[in-house]
Amino acid sequence: MSDGQIAAPRTSEFEIFLVAVPGLGGPLCAEARAHGFTAKTVSGGVTIKGGWPEVWRANLELRGPSRILARIDQFRVVHLAKLDTRARQVPWSTILRRDVPVRIEASCKSSRIYHSGAAAQRIARAIQEELGAPISNDADVAIKARIENDICTIAVDTSGEPLHKRGHKEAVAKAPMRETMAALFLRQCGYTGSEPVLDPMCGSGTFVIEAAEIAAGLKPGRSRTFAFEKLATFDAATWDAMRTAGTTQTPTHRFYGRDRDSGAIRMSRANAERAGVSAFTEFAETSVQELTAPDGPSGLVIVNPPYGDRLGETNKLRPLYRALGHTLMTRFPGWRVGLVTSDDNLANATGLPFSLTAEPVLHGGLRIKLYRTAALP
Repeated sequence: MSDGQIAAPRTSEFEIFLVAVPGLGGPLCAEARAHGFTAKTVSGGVTIKGGWPEVWRANLELRGPSRILARIDQFRVVHLAKLDTRARQVPWSTILRRDVPVRIEASCKSSRIYHSGAAAQRIARAIQEELGAPISNDADVAIKARIENDICTIAVDTSGEPLHKRGHKEAVAKAPMRETMAALFLRQCGYTGSEPVLDPMCGSGTFVIEAAEIAAGLKPGRSRTFAFEKLATFDAATWDAMRTAGTTQTPTHRFYGRDRDSGAIRMSRANAERAGVSAFTEFAETSVQELTAPDGPSGLVIVNPPYGDRLGETNKLRPLYRALGHTLMTRFPGWRVGLVTSDDNLANATGLPFSLTAEPVLHGGLRIKLYRTAALP
């Protein structure tokens, strides 16, 4: 196509962008491929190809993306007048509904158009005058325009609420691990659903519940709504069939959450109940020093301990990490360990034989890493 234009979603196939947490693009790409998508890692995430059914399926089934964008047009712009003209040629009527409000988000980088607010205004005016849809900063449907190196990419945010909001967690612990990150950390640990998982500091139960859902074959998006349901491209019958397709199973192993905080255990149990996995999860109030391996086969211990992100806190946490390492080394033979922390010294304080260290991941303003072991002796 001329003028740098990409195929718009009125065709059968277009580019779909899976937004990744920085540092987790590789695992997200692997997950997308495992679900049958042709995926490629790019800056900021992963691209796949498909039509609207693939957009819906990615939102429903993939555990790792932060959100999913449908890239509906792309063109070169060097001034606002060109943007004003070109934005009116986007096939808005085939994608948006005139009765559904829309909000516009724009960003500019290394381009002659550098005022993101002015760019957003031009696109908003094009939608209002060409389609008649209302513009609102509170709208559930968002158009995202990114102008980089004088190339404008127009995308629809098809997810709405961030995808870590599965729709069944109401109780959240302090400094929670997001479900999307937890799912990809489980994948990096080699977890496929066929072994028990134990989290000795489970907080609100995120690792345990994600592991149980994977083992049961439950789709992560089953309990929530999405922005794409308000687009002109939405087909309710196809979507309903997609949501109910496939089978679930009762896992052959159980999933264990432990925490010294009784409030965390109550939260975890309530969240597991809402997620539909309480029948094969078990939560109990236990300190690291009292922790023991459950009966049955070995599996994966995965834990997200306190990080000590302020100066002086790291030394205070060393005894906790040492106690955790001692407990796992002496009571969990045959189990693998995945530990998430922001400090190499804390990881080393466990004394665990970490042989694999993943790429750093940005989380809450910190650079955290997943440290992994093989099966403990």
